[in-house]
Amino acid sequence: MRVTSLLVATGVLLSLAPAAAAEPVVRIHDIQGTARVSPLDGQRVTGVAGVVTGVRGYGSVRGFWFQDAEPDADPRTSEGLFVFTGKQTPAVAVGDAVVVGGKVTEYYPTASGETPETTANQSVTELVEASWQITGRGEVPAEVVGPDAVPGEFAPLEGNIDKRELEPRRFALDYYESREGMLLRVDDARVVGPTDPYRALWITSKPEHNANGRGGTTYTDYADPNAGRLKVESLADGPFPAANVGDSLRGSTEGPLDYSRFGGYVLEATSLGEHRPGDLRPESTRPQRDDELAIATYNVENLAPDNDQAKFDRLAQGVVGHLAAPDVLALEEVQDNSGPNDNGVVAADETLRRFTDAIAAAGGPRYLWRQIDPQNNADGGQPGGNIRVAFLYNPARVSFVDRPGGDATTPVHPVERGNRVGLSASPGRIAPADDAWTASRKPLAGEFIFRGRTVLVVANHFNSKGGDQPLHGRLQPPERVSELQREKQAQAVRGFVDEALAIDDQAHVVVLGDLNDYGFAPAVQRLTEGGALVPLADALPPLERYSYVYEGNSQQLDHILATPSLRADYDLVHINAEFADQASDHDPQIARFTVR
Repeated sequence: MRVTSLLVATGVLLSLAPAAAAEPVVRIHDIQGTARVSPLDGQRVTGVAGVVTGVRGYGSVRGFWFQDAEPDADPRTSEGLFVFTGKQTPAVAVGDAVVVGGKVTEYYPTASGETPETTANQSVTELVEASWQITGRGEVPAEVVGPDAVPGEFAPLEGNIDKRELEPRRFALDYYESREGMLLRVDDARVVGPTDPYRALWITSKPEHNANGRGGTTYTDYADPNAGRLKVESLADGPFPAANVGDSLRGSTEGPLDYSRFGGYVLEATSLGEHRPGDLRPESTRPQRDDELAIATYNVENLAPDNDQAKFDRLAQGVVGHLAAPDVLALEEVQDNSGPNDNGVVAADETLRRFTDAIAAAGGPRYLWRQIDPQNNADGGQPGGNIRVAFLYNPARVSFVDRPGGDATTPVHPVERGNRVGLSASPGRIAPADDAWTASRKPLAGEFIFRGRTVLVVANHFNSKGGDQPLHGRLQPPERVSELQREKQAQAVRGFVDEALAIDDQAHVVVLGDLNDYGFAPAVQRLTEGGALVPLADALPPLERYSYVYEGNSQQLDHILATPSLRADYDLVHINAEFADQASDHDPQIARFTVR
């Protein structure tokens, strides 16, 4: 939160009380300096000349950007600067030549519980308590950000980089910082992150880098966060395009460069290129054959009985029309019967009944469900919602083996049952008392019979990435604090799989769900090490492995893993994540298993 004051007057000239001593006349590049933090931080300046390049006239962070028409020769120093005017719309227009005075400050955007000292976000150098005078009209050219402009190396990996001298020809974050507040332009930009509810989208200035087949940019390694990604918002009041991944903004998208805790550097567009829709369409998978067991996973994003019927209908159409009605469906983020109302309710039968009714109405099978109610507010997620994982299954195709004893706190184990492996309880939760699952969803194991063969299915929703430091922050490399809990969770699930394989080395076990981590991350690597579980997405080219789009990165959070005894035909079905209009923020995926 900004804690600043504004001296307000009407007319063109705002005036401050007389200074006790003469304030130095400086240029914008003197204020910006050669590092992220201004060498004049906390000082008052006067006579700062420039041309207005953008005006934010809405919200509580109003102000304007201006830029020096006579830049210096130092590539490290930005020539643009933001003037913060609080809730008052400044009486300036793009093209006004101005002379500005004010106090130099470093504004750190913070989340709840953070302070400027503790946040991992970078700061924005700006002027507050400002006065200015319009002296005429002027113009500054926009710098073009082309495919080769931004360096491929993302950031110096040296801890806190706040006061480190910028190397804009070497590091992407330094490139952007050396242009903070400046007028930039990207031509014929391809959209790599769809329009969100806050009138923002993501483009790339490097359209060939890690490009996947549907127009996105795939996140393939921690060492390569895809430096060409850039968030775009609009300073205009007019309509904002509802763009999907793969669409383009034909012509020039231009505006001053800002920084936000929601995604990092953002182009505050004074003009947007013409929105040209691409040919992206939702995908559909093929139906399973009679001898194939189709198992899918789908994060239904806080599904609750009070959701609009349209959401249930769209999710149901996804199951029937796009997933071809799988035999078993693992759901994540199923809320209790009262949704986010924190009233002690934990049952979710109304939520699941409404969803299975919608599936049947869409022409799908009459699914049955199995799940275990969690303890109230013990599994994380939206407060009061009690999200959990659940199984839907088609009884005309597959049988669920009900075994008593499963509840919120009793651990389930594989056990020997004749000449095969079964479960001590079905459904049952894996190690629910283990601290790996503190404030997180517990895995649900179920015993299924298909054509006389037992298949153990484990539905998962690992803990979120909340609390991780951002890719774009001042602390490099960013600390991924949530990763440690997911590693423990992976260890617990892997222990369950190892128990099953110790009983029967040909056991059929499927581990699937929203693991909230990448195929290259330690948690997934722990699950698959030694070949006990096969990551089915590895059948796809690396650039096509994604189920979620975040800050312009197409990334893989959802997975299906299986023991080697199961042969699978795998399909990742893109119907949500790349689109501005989404039923969920995740894409589902499916595997058709040959069970012998």
